[in-house]
Amino acid sequence: MGKQPGFSLDADPSKGAPLPKTLPTPDDECSGADLATLLGISERTLRDLAAAGHVVKSGRSRYRRDASITAYCAHLRGVASGRGGDAAVTTLTAERARLAREQADTAAIKRAALTGALIPAADVERRWRQVLASVRTRLMGVPSRVRQHLPHLTPTDVAALDRELRDALTELATDADA
Repeated sequence: MGKQPGFSLDADPSKGAPLPKTLPTPDDECSGADLATLLGISERTLRDLAAAGHVVKSGRSRYRRDASITAYCAHLRGVASGRGGDAAVTTLTAERARLAREQADTAAIKRAALTGALIPAADVERRWRQVLASVRTRLMGVPSRVRQHLPHLTPTDVAALDRELRDALTELATDADA
């Protein structure tokens, strides 16, 4: 410890030695303004760091300089590596996790496409159009086939069957468009 003027540990008040006006401070104790300047931050930020335990207080607006610098550097290393507890670090960690999930999903889709497990939507749509056109054609032929198998049906009966099938197909097409 450095010597402070006007203070001696050997001073004896009974022998008339003067008492110090303030208590001695350790060599590394400093004010909040001095520590903030040393760290390159505002006093408000310093108070926030003190509240979070990232600098070491020794009294009201007094700080342990060396211990505070060590603690502040540890805090900065934690923030830089993503281990810090600040909201910004939490957000950054969440964004990194989201990016990793997106990259994994993209890789899975590419792998599925390469192995043939994934079919392009245009191919699926084209095939379904073919299937539905075939179904429509076969259903439209039902009235004439029924007339051949059931000759007792009148042309009005066959026309009614034809009308019902057309209405059903139209209704299905309308529902599919909605």
